[in-house]
Amino acid sequence: MKFVYPEHHLVKNGTLTNCQICNSSKMNLILDLGNQPLCDSLLSKEMLHSPEITYPLRMLWCQDCCLAQLDYCVDGADVYHPDYPYRTGITRELVEYLKSMSDSLISKYNLTNNDLVVDIGSNDGTLLSGFKEKGIKIIGVEPTNISKIANEKNIETFQEFFTNDVANNIKSKHGTASLILATNMFAHMATIGEVVSGIETLLKDDGVFVFENHYLLDVIQGGQFDTIYHEHLRTYSLKSLIKLFSYYDLTVTDVERGSRYGGNIRVHVTKGKDKPVSENVSLLLKLEDESGLYDLKTYEKFAERVKKAKTDFMNFVLTVKKEGKTIVGNSCPGRCVTLLNYYGIDSDLLPFIAEQPTSLKLNMFLPGKQIPIVNNEILLEQQPDYVVLLAWHYAKPIMEQLKERGLKSSFIIPLPDLTILEN
Repeated sequence: MKFVYPEHHLVKNGTLTNCQICNSSKMNLILDLGNQPLCDSLLSKEMLHSPEITYPLRMLWCQDCCLAQLDYCVDGADVYHPDYPYRTGITRELVEYLKSMSDSLISKYNLTNNDLVVDIGSNDGTLLSGFKEKGIKIIGVEPTNISKIANEKNIETFQEFFTNDVANNIKSKHGTASLILATNMFAHMATIGEVVSGIETLLKDDGVFVFENHYLLDVIQGGQFDTIYHEHLRTYSLKSLIKLFSYYDLTVTDVERGSRYGGNIRVHVTKGKDKPVSENVSLLLKLEDESGLYDLKTYEKFAERVKKAKTDFMNFVLTVKKEGKTIVGNSCPGRCVTLLNYYGIDSDLLPFIAEQPTSLKLNMFLPGKQIPIVNNEILLEQQPDYVVLLAWHYAKPIMEQLKERGLKSSFIIPLPDLTILEN
């Protein structure tokens, strides 16, 4: 069966003028971060002297459905290229989080070995492994070469972009799914209609789609402009999600807030209309309204806060440099590309970014500013005066781990507000 979905739910490459969810033309420019490279298109040493491709990076806000979104869409094949370097399984805190997520969902939906769980954007299979341990049938869908790592761990993974055709293929081979998952990818895909109709196809009657993403309220309240990059085509409010699923035979039935990514939303979507809805949904909609999320002035204040964050950070870095002190970076999440390119921080100001020895990003260079990415053992060898925690949303465990290994540096947390933790 081929589902028909709204034409605007196939987001076209290039400049966008209408809302990606409701097609409204009532769009407001909130933040212009300039032209920037793709955050996960890292540079090899051989590429440093070749021109880089950059794209507009602007955040718009829809007055009608309260969706924050980019006004330029880059081809998904360029964004999620075969050598895409992000891996879920190398961050201990994330591994633990995803295990707790699988345990929670198994309990909530009483999943057994008769159920099938499908993860869209399954990466290296870390989330699915928690279901597999409990004997539940699992399938991953992952477009990049990271899928090979999952298959090597005996987590069956289709190396594909998720579409209605892929959904039908899985359905014919494995049957319908009790639970479909998407963690930090549902905002990524331009093919909204294909993805949602595929979910509709693959879910069994009363099956549930559960996804997590950055949450607009947390992004705005926390000044988290670094969550804006070309992978994140949309930053959802709950209001915008309810509008999205109203176009399909699906209902938002529950919602939870969490602290992942600096503030995330976990949304439960049940197949069918007129399903029982948790009071969590109405309570969060009320909070969005009371917090000013539906008011343009809130976004204007957010933009001013971003400009101030840039000024504060640059003033501090330049002062440190004038004093002859050393300052370096630690951790290289995709979001740091936005921050460093917008701030204008290059290798003269930040000579390197230290990463875990298992990272696929080692010995590469940051897109745009070409800062080298090196093994974090160098921190212990050099003991710099200051270390900027670019994965600031994991600041506490990162600091603890580095201190345990003998790092004596002071730490800089760049967001939500510039914080200096002197040693």
